Amino acid sequence: MGKITVETCEIEGLKIITPSVFGDERGYFMETYQYNDFKEAGIDQIFVQDNQSASKKGVLRGLHFQIQYPQDKLVRVVSGEVFDVAVDLRDGSETYGKWFGVRLSAENKKQFFIPKNFAHGFLVLSDYAEFAYKCTDFYHPNDEGGLLWSDPDIGVDWPIPEGMELTISEKDQVWQGIRAFTEGKRKQ
Repeated sequence: MGKITVETCEIEGLKIITPSVFGDERGYFMETYQYNDFKEAGIDQIFVQDNQSASKKGVLRGLHFQIQYPQDKLVRVVSGEVFDVAVDLRDGSETYGKWFGVRLSAENKKQFFIPKNFAHGFLVLSDYAEFAYKCTDFYHPNDEGGLLWSDPDIGVDWPIPEGMELTISEKDQVWQGIRAFTEGKRKQ
C-alpha cells in the first residue's frame, strides 16, 4: 500500500483516506484513487459514476441517500473546504442514527469513504468549494431520500460560524427527522 493512509472512524465502515502527495517547486502530484491500494485498505468497490459540484460559502447540502439503490461514496474537495457528514442508517447497526463529521479541503487532500446506507451531507466553510465524489451505483432521481439536516435526534454539530448565512434547498428544508424515517421503515 503506502500511497494512502487510512483512518477508521468511531462508526464502523467509515474511513478517512489521506493520499501521499509528491510535491516540488512546480506543484504536486497525487493519486486520488487506485483500485489495488483501496482494495488492500478494505475498500473493494467498483465505482461507476463520478460527480462534481460547486457551492458558495454557507451552502448546506444534505442529508441525502438513495433508498432502493444505495451507493458507496468516496468524497473529496478539489477547491476550498467543507465539513462533511455521514449518518448511519444501516438496519441493525449498533450506531444507527449516529453521525460522524470530518473537514475536507483542497489543502488537507483528505477523502472520506461512506458505505451504502448512510445519509450524507456537507456544509461549505470556504468562500467557494468544489466537491467531487465517486459512487458505486448510478443516480436514480426517483429514489432520493433524505433526513432533515437540523434534526435534534441526530444532533449534527455543524460548525456554523457566527454570522454565516445558510443556503439550503427547499427540498433539504422539508425532509423529516430520523424518527419519522425509522417509523416509515417499520411500516413497510
